[in-house]
Amino acid sequence: MANSAGEWDRFDPDAYYELNYSALRADDRQILEGVRAYFATFAAAAAAERPLSGLDVGSGSNLYPTLSMLPWCEQITLVEFGASNVVWLEKEIKAYGATWDEFWDVLCQEPVYGAVEDPRRLLAERATVSQGSVFELDRARWDIGTMFFVACSISEKEDEFRRASECFLNALVPGAPFAMAYMEKSEGYRVRDVAFPAVSLDMTQIQDSLDGLATDLKVNRIVVAELLREGYEAMVLVCGRTRREPVPGARIPD
Repeated sequence: MANSAGEWDRFDPDAYYELNYSALRADDRQILEGVRAYFATFAAAAAAERPLSGLDVGSGSNLYPTLSMLPWCEQITLVEFGASNVVWLEKEIKAYGATWDEFWDVLCQEPVYGAVEDPRRLLAERATVSQGSVFELDRARWDIGTMFFVACSISEKEDEFRRASECFLNALVPGAPFAMAYMEKSEGYRVRDVAFPAVSLDMTQIQDSLDGLATDLKVNRIVVAELLREGYEAMVLVCGRTRREPVPGARIPD
């Protein structure tokens, strides 16, 4: 199934949230720890010169990628394609639910997160939701970015996976820190009664998709005793910094 064939406006964000994020799982904890450590080094260095603008692509009903960027950003854009997910996010960022406190507590093991006095207020002030496609992002616009379980979970076609990854990374300025998460060997997934596509990727394919696009890579394959669902083998976290310069003549917003 190609990305264009997905029934994205039928995506149920409440059902997806309940299954994935109503409680902190061991694999998400490991992802948070990895992102926390990477951003504490590279985002802090980038933000030493000026506050950053952040980008989270394909947020769905997941706030923790955005929360991981919060200490360094004066503005964060959550780009989401599905209409129902946009509505869910616009409501949630105004005063996020208590479940996310457990996720934030993991981040707060790094002092820079703990120094944020009121993350709910800060997120409400700094985050905005924009309906849009990963394939249509502005180039070289954002200073830091996250894209979790998106590039691998929007199509069965490897070329679309690679294009989504490239579009995300090209949306960041050269040298920008980023974090991307994947489902390894995914066979697709269901949200209630609706099936959504995924591309089956191994570690080599994931790392090859970043060749020439990123540097300072840190890759973590995450396997826990109890998988989230059937139809995949592991989660993979990749943190890095963008390396490719913007394509000559590409549109860069003011």
